[in-house]
Amino acid sequence: MNRAPELQEKIANEAARLGLDIGPFVLYADFEVKSFVFQDPEIKDMLKKKMQEGVEVQKRTGVNSALVVPGHFDEKLHWDYQTSNVIENMRMCCDVVGKTGLELVMEPLNAHTNHPGLFLTRMPQAKMICVAVNHPSCKIVDDMYHQQISEGNIIPNIDMCWDYIGAFHIGDNPGRKEPTTGEINYKNIFKHIYNKGYKGVLCCEHGKSIPGKEGELAFINAYREVDSFEV
Repeated sequence: MNRAPELQEKIANEAARLGLDIGPFVLYADFEVKSFVFQDPEIKDMLKKKMQEGVEVQKRTGVNSALVVPGHFDEKLHWDYQTSNVIENMRMCCDVVGKTGLELVMEPLNAHTNHPGLFLTRMPQAKMICVAVNHPSCKIVDDMYHQQISEGNIIPNIDMCWDYIGAFHIGDNPGRKEPTTGEINYKNIFKHIYNKGYKGVLCCEHGKSIPGKEGELAFINAYREVDSFEV
């Protein structure tokens, strides 16, 4: 999202040439402010502007999914009021982007290792917001690295949230490296979402366990391994 428009177009054109789909671009992910949990007019105006910027990125690139992180919770405001505010703000944002078919995928992030203090941390919480927003543009990105840390139970949570999952992020835990380097059984997860008919994007949001060329080969071999399930 923060890349120059010319570079956005260049990336999109190269991906199209290679026959690749691009996952959600980051539209709003400010980890410091408490934006979505409030109803302040200036915050709502800022969010509307961000959504309009997202529509422009969609026009340039053809990418139809944008990532949103609601921001920090507030210790002084009752949790239910914050939840209500997030629902209202997400509905407003979806009304802005929904006219062009752009989906907003909310990302629950773990509060233990990477992002303490954030409002949205769990899949059931994200689904509840989607149900309340009740807009076709309101979806979830299931980052399985974060969710393994927050709550585990990855496959049952996938099933419970299935109608609202717009994309998946991949990374093993601990370490946030390629699959097979940690405790997450990605072969079973890939088989499960394949059998459910998933046709969307799997985003590699992780580092490499080994540097250099050796690490690149290890990365490729790891995905070949977890993608070698029997149907």
